[in-house]
Amino acid sequence: MKKLQLPNPGLEWRIPSHEQLETLEVTEADSRPKWDNKAQYMLTCIGFCVGLGNVWRFPYLCQSHGGGAFMIPFLILLVLEGIPLLHLEFAIGQRLRKGSVGVWSSIHPTLKGVGIAAMLVSFLVGLYYNTIIAWVMWYFFNSFQEPLPWSECPLNGNKTGFIEECGMSSPVDYFWYRKTLNISTSIDDSGTVQWWLLLCLTCAWGVLYVCTIRGIETTGKAVYVTSTLPYVVLTIFLVRGLTLKGSVSGIVYLFTPNITELANPVTWLDAGAQVFYSFSLAFGGLISFSSYNSIHNNCEKDALIISVINGFTSIYAATVIYSIIGFRATERYDDCFSQNILTLTNAFDLPEGNVTQDNFVDMQNWLNATYPATFATLTFKTCDLESFLSDGVEGTGLAFIVFTEAITRMPVSPLWSILFFIMLFCLGLSSMFGNMEGVMVPLQDLQVIPKKWPKELITGLICLGSYLLAIIFVLRSGNYWLALFDSFAGSIPLLIIAFCEMFSVVYIYGIDRFNEDIKFMIGHKPNIFWQATWRVISPLIMIVIFLFYFVVKVSQQLLYITWDPDYENFPKSKAVPYPDWVYVIIVILAGVPSLVIPGFAIYKGIRSACGRRKDPGRQDLVNAISEVSINGDLKNMA
Repeated sequence: MKKLQLPNPGLEWRIPSHEQLETLEVTEADSRPKWDNKAQYMLTCIGFCVGLGNVWRFPYLCQSHGGGAFMIPFLILLVLEGIPLLHLEFAIGQRLRKGSVGVWSSIHPTLKGVGIAAMLVSFLVGLYYNTIIAWVMWYFFNSFQEPLPWSECPLNGNKTGFIEECGMSSPVDYFWYRKTLNISTSIDDSGTVQWWLLLCLTCAWGVLYVCTIRGIETTGKAVYVTSTLPYVVLTIFLVRGLTLKGSVSGIVYLFTPNITELANPVTWLDAGAQVFYSFSLAFGGLISFSSYNSIHNNCEKDALIISVINGFTSIYAATVIYSIIGFRATERYDDCFSQNILTLTNAFDLPEGNVTQDNFVDMQNWLNATYPATFATLTFKTCDLESFLSDGVEGTGLAFIVFTEAITRMPVSPLWSILFFIMLFCLGLSSMFGNMEGVMVPLQDLQVIPKKWPKELITGLICLGSYLLAIIFVLRSGNYWLALFDSFAGSIPLLIIAFCEMFSVVYIYGIDRFNEDIKFMIGHKPNIFWQATWRVISPLIMIVIFLFYFVVKVSQQLLYITWDPDYENFPKSKAVPYPDWVYVIIVILAGVPSLVIPGFAIYKGIRSACGRRKDPGRQDLVNAISEVSINGDLKNMA
């Protein structure tokens, strides 16, 4: 469909009628990409929505917010917040058949900033997300060794003992912080580029380029592997985990509800944020993916199916993770008791096997009563299974420290390490497909890239530019930079973008018009559930999450975790405040994408006002065009 050019270049009528949509689908058949089949579309959306957060953030939130109790607000907010916004993005993308920038500028020119903001967030998140994939590749390459390189401390230069830093911490900590990151002691100390991570980063962006070289024509085929293999690996780990000692203790601990947590507002805040981010909403990728569908595709059914799969995956992954964590905690508990038993046995020269876990306390009491002087000189470790189970961490700590330690305790540990990092690689790569789509399509909508350029060149330039900027994450301070990006690039901006999306569709595009569009596409109007959530419930939830998050961040001093071998309480990490200059970076990461929305609206408003002064007859023309559109005659003018 050609745009209707008006005398004032600031005004263009872009929203096609229902009849034009039918014509548009035929005329775009040769120019606009199409999914080869419905399975490709569903797998791509599932791969984008289901990512690393389902594996390493959701289990941690369950563990820290009352176990099974956390799942109650999670499932409630999944229904009231996640599903409605997912359906809205699917429907508006399929209706207007454009990327994020094109969709919102079609609804109203002043809303183009919403699409630009989503593009910026996708770009910033993609920078550090693909760095995590590079770390995964580094661990994957190192998994082809027996024993695993993080299973034991390396010897010092004199070969007389272990390296002191490793001996003070642990082999898995040492391999992560020193051998992998070679981390500095603060974000101020940038250090040099770590060449092994640079090579892995090169591989990560190279693989992504190959998979996205021609947009959905290549990603649609890659998702057959990247979106399905993680479920196979999770199932293998679950079967293996259930055969390990203590795995059931971990699962029971995960699902044991602490109902008092439901009265904690932070629990509901974290549940809402997890639902929001686990769906990959407001990145623009889902809008683009849905725009490649047939106009009569049942987007409502798609939203429900993907939401159920997403929620199920989170709970399923948490079960798998805590079966392994239960095994790890039991192993640490047994090791702790073994050391205490050895201490008691050596001190009193007892026969081997005379002291066991079952009679340890009784033996302690008897020996203390019989030989109080000798017993007073002994030091025992505190062995508490509950504390080992509660020693949970999220994010990179879970993947590269907790889980890798558990793997070293398994028979044939290299095999399980290879499988685990293949799973993380697939989860991360399939999510990056959506991030790339959220950048590439808006750039084309904005006409920043000439249309005559081939997709291979466009994709290559985006990957190359991102790769060069991402080098900051492979410096010695790279982990601190990645944590900074993770905390601010994909937090407040996404909430603001999502709220603007829902507000724009309901109150600018018009909920009645949107209802008619959905009826045209799927055969019936949205029911009362969709009406209530779109109009009131979901926007209110997003406002509450935004205000609560903002208040918490403003009231607290911003800290980051450092790894400092000279710290007096080492090997525990140290929390230190950010230097003052970092706040400028935070404003750029969180502020710029957020301010693009009102900034662009103000710019368009001023430009429109200036245009009205120069052309007083412009408003009459707008009214005339609107009347023509209502009468269904717009297609004859276009």
